[in-house]
Amino acid sequence: MAARPIRVTVWHEFRHEKKHERVRSVYPDGMHVVMKQGIEKNLGNAVKVRTATLDEPQHGLTDEVLADTDVLTWWGHAAHGEVQDAIVDKVQQRVLEGMGLIVLHSGHYSKIFRKLMGTGCGLRWREQAEREILWCVNPGHPIADGLNDEKFELAHTEMYGELFDIPTPDELIFISWFEGGEVFRSGCTWTRGKGKVFYFRPGHETFPIYYDANVQRVLANGVKWAAPSSSTAYAGGGRNITTPLAPIASSHVVDPSLHKH
Repeated sequence: MAARPIRVTVWHEFRHEKKHERVRSVYPDGMHVVMKQGIEKNLGNAVKVRTATLDEPQHGLTDEVLADTDVLTWWGHAAHGEVQDAIVDKVQQRVLEGMGLIVLHSGHYSKIFRKLMGTGCGLRWREQAEREILWCVNPGHPIADGLNDEKFELAHTEMYGELFDIPTPDELIFISWFEGGEVFRSGCTWTRGKGKVFYFRPGHETFPIYYDANVQRVLANGVKWAAPSSSTAYAGGGRNITTPLAPIASSHVVDPSLHKH
């Protein structure tokens, strides 16, 4: 029996393209459409990709959509504060249950990323169309699969520099160098509950970065890596075990009324 396709939801704020001609000229149908096409190009029938945007009801992330999502990608920038806290809580719960999350570029300041990281997630930045080299420091990682060199370059991009206020990553895959001299941890992974989280830095709205073949390949690899690998239930919510695994002396029995909430 063929494996079920990975169900991907590409979430995008989708505001810059509506308001700024410079951005619209690069992504006339929105960044989310280019991301969707790149994932489909690299993974073909192995994925089923939908998009969702901020201004849709419930930001396009209804209970039904989240339940039908194996991997969620997230791009936001100018409207992080408009994302409803109730939706953020639902996304967090789905990650804990095993849904993968890929946070892109300025999504580092999104409510969901900061909630999962537990830190401010701040960084230094400069928008001067600088050259960037992304060095792969973990070439054996699945997210780096298929890259033809130890590095790849973006001719014009926004600089993100350290310090990046994040927890120490479980795995570091890419480090960026910018021609202004800064460096940045551009490809980081974590596990939260049963879910895998991947932060990938490239993707400023005024540059055609999501058309880049290497960026598309890494994004697609991230989808494969972040897809749930287990169907067992998430047990992180805690539960009261009423049947002991070993006999307990009667003198050690606790009055159950003491533990009523």
